[in-house]
Amino acid sequence: MALNKQAIPAVAQSHSHAQSQQRARRIHPLALLGSNAPPEPEEAVDNILYNTPPKNPNTPTERHILTLLVANEAGVLSRISGVIAARGFNIESLVVCKTEVPALGRMTVVLRGKAVEIEQARRQLDDLVPVWAVLDYTNTPIVERELVLMKVSAVPPETVHDGISVGHGASTEAINPIMAAGFHRQNVVELAKIFGAKVEDISHESLVLELTARPDKVDSFLKLMKPYGVIEVVRSGCMAVPRSPIESYDDNNGEMPEESSAAVDASQLPPG
Repeated sequence: MALNKQAIPAVAQSHSHAQSQQRARRIHPLALLGSNAPPEPEEAVDNILYNTPPKNPNTPTERHILTLLVANEAGVLSRISGVIAARGFNIESLVVCKTEVPALGRMTVVLRGKAVEIEQARRQLDDLVPVWAVLDYTNTPIVERELVLMKVSAVPPETVHDGISVGHGASTEAINPIMAAGFHRQNVVELAKIFGAKVEDISHESLVLELTARPDKVDSFLKLMKPYGVIEVVRSGCMAVPRSPIESYDDNNGEMPEESSAAVDASQLPPG
């Protein structure tokens, strides 16, 4: 009996110590950056959950972005895609990658459907054993990017022999095919610069362009490049990370300040 009485306080003390450590990780998530060794999956998941701002449920949308923190092991992708397919959802985009923690993987899934059905699928995915957490970034301020590699023809889609003249005069000299190809490549490169795309490869027949932007900007880029002769397109899919909230505190009591009044026009102030 004496051994049992001594063991009970030890177990209680160990349990309270574990709870205090977990609470400290959620209050001070940046403490994980102090060590060179990679954090454990539990610590990494707690840190990501802590830094994810709450979503706004008032904004209706049909496009949903889910991020899954899963165990980095074989068979996880098939189990998750099976749950999504069983509910009749079409996966618009799926990105799977490793994280800074060797035992933890990250999946970004883009679905289209009703909010209630997506929430049911999210809860079902959250109950799977290899899934650590399922984050819904649908109405959350995020940084969303997609990489696209596009191969565009370096020659005009039509061979010009007549009907196009050089200059504004009465001369109707036909454009040389080499000059026409040069004008074509110049137009493609100028349009790529407007969107911030880079030319990764060029040859006599084609150009390879690279663009990293929001998915809607990528769609616009594809539509404008289509008349120039798009040969091949490779898109990476959506990648997203939540934005960090910027908070302002009052120096007196550390509380959030009230909404400031309207901006004052300096031109309306008296001189001096």
